[in-house]
Amino acid sequence: MSRDRAAFSIAIQGGNVAQVNENNQSSPSGLTTTQAPFIESARANGELYIVQPYELYSDENHEAWRRLFARMRNRWERYANEHFLEGISSLSLDPNNVPRLSDVNRFLEPLTHFKAKPVSGYVPAFMFFDCLRNREFPTTITIRRSDQLDYLPEPDVFHDIAGHVPMHTDPAFADALVRFGDCAHTAADIVSGISDRDEQIRRLTSIITAMARFFWFTIEFGLMNSSAGMKVYGSGLLSSFGEIEHCIEAPEVQRFPIQLEWVINQSFEIDHFQPLLFYVEDFDHLFRLVDELESWMKLGKLDNVAPGEPGVNPEDLRSFLER
Repeated sequence: MSRDRAAFSIAIQGGNVAQVNENNQSSPSGLTTTQAPFIESARANGELYIVQPYELYSDENHEAWRRLFARMRNRWERYANEHFLEGISSLSLDPNNVPRLSDVNRFLEPLTHFKAKPVSGYVPAFMFFDCLRNREFPTTITIRRSDQLDYLPEPDVFHDIAGHVPMHTDPAFADALVRFGDCAHTAADIVSGISDRDEQIRRLTSIITAMARFFWFTIEFGLMNSSAGMKVYGSGLLSSFGEIEHCIEAPEVQRFPIQLEWVINQSFEIDHFQPLLFYVEDFDHLFRLVDELESWMKLGKLDNVAPGEPGVNPEDLRSFLER
């Protein structure tokens, strides 16, 4: 199954072209997820924001993209929300080759001023949200193997570009992402005023957990109630061949109108199809929910959310405390 690690904990790939070109000549993997020398070099050098080394993509990489894109088309037409379908059309994605991010941005930026920003690895939580605040989306450049289309140990370029980025062409959705970035700054401001270190960590952990759960049940696995019936807008669903159908058709899936108090206290597991999903009415509704999330944060209503997944790692905590 295609899965993000947990909400905003984006594990992604990248590197330095000049140092890896020679290695790539003897490696047929090209920019295959978990198998790219380019990535190893970038991480060893501490490079996070990088350029997309398009010449390193192998024929097998392009074949993986072609097969992923081809099998999703009919399911998008049937289950995706209209804003996503308009976004796919607006981006003019090549169905046969991994897209160049420069081409994606050429179509994307005039619409919402968002752009895909290639990165070389895991982006700590505050940095990730700060990118959204600046209308930048940290983007994976590697792609899964063509013989493992349903298995993804971490996000890849198909999940990010075909799952996330078409939604970024919609102004209301894009504005909601920017407000998410604002929430991260609000959280950092709040905890910076707490003198007791243990209490600071406790409250920040609870706030980050609430934000992660909200992100998961909206941006990654959100549904929309439309005049055409229940539709998908969450990117984890939009990039999953099996789950995009399952989340709409399966009778055992619970689908509820979103309520903030439910979402921030609801843990989730990432290694199977989701049994519980929430739907919004439109993206103005989503924007208002992010506003409400920030208001609750300021009131202290995110300081004691229910325990459980996702876990918050020390690097995410540091990214808020040392922003």
